[in-house]
Amino acid sequence: MELNLDRKVVAVTGGKKGIGKGIVLSLAKEGAIPVVIDRNPIDEDFESALRAACEDFSYFTIDLRDTDKIQGVVDEVIGKYGSLYGVVNNAGANDNLGLEDTPWEQFEESLHANLSHYYELVRAALPHLKKSSGSILNIGSKTALTGQGHTSAYAAAKGAILGLTREWAAALAKDNVRSNAIIVAEAWTPLYEKWITSFGDEDAQRARLNEITQNIPLGARMTSVEEIADTAVFVLSPRSSHTTGQWIHVDGGYVHLDRALQQ
Repeated sequence: MELNLDRKVVAVTGGKKGIGKGIVLSLAKEGAIPVVIDRNPIDEDFESALRAACEDFSYFTIDLRDTDKIQGVVDEVIGKYGSLYGVVNNAGANDNLGLEDTPWEQFEESLHANLSHYYELVRAALPHLKKSSGSILNIGSKTALTGQGHTSAYAAAKGAILGLTREWAAALAKDNVRSNAIIVAEAWTPLYEKWITSFGDEDAQRARLNEITQNIPLGARMTSVEEIADTAVFVLSPRSSHTTGQWIHVDGGYVHLDRALQQ
């Protein structure tokens, strides 16, 4: 299926690794121009992968906690390409800040790190999204809907992101700008892999992973980055032109189906 993304400029935060990288490469393969915004500098492997997938891209190294720098990035993108079609808000990390031992100051710092840049990037990009009848995609987390325990700050940020997704869909419908979210549950990313290693030796890691995957109804397996990325790119694309305000679950039924289902 032709997704009609050729030469459309799409900004992706946290685009160097994990889900962000998957979305960037999927966009590139569809002919879009990815604009990667990441706190880590580009490296040779990532640059080679991008050059193999597309003819044109841009890369900005900024820490998104320095929110005031976001407008400058958008201005540079417009100066270079003249337009901006899409924004993918993806950057963030579960910092496991729980209710019992997190003072409000640290709670607010976590909210800023995981939420403020979502808002500011869309705000900075908005005039250009309106001109292009563009698309916003927020990457969310199951923690906003299911809770997780000992992650109050991250859950609060992700809950707010889902609220903003629908608020923006309502506010921007008159401008033909769409706003959607993909909600991630158990996805095999570098951060997830690192977390699994914290459970001990290989046998302990395997046991912990089995405990998790046996509760994923479809296939009793983790969701792949590619599965999330392919859905993301379709939802971003003009092929999804009447989809807005949606929370889309790419999770093998983890959130909605009975986890007691047996394979």
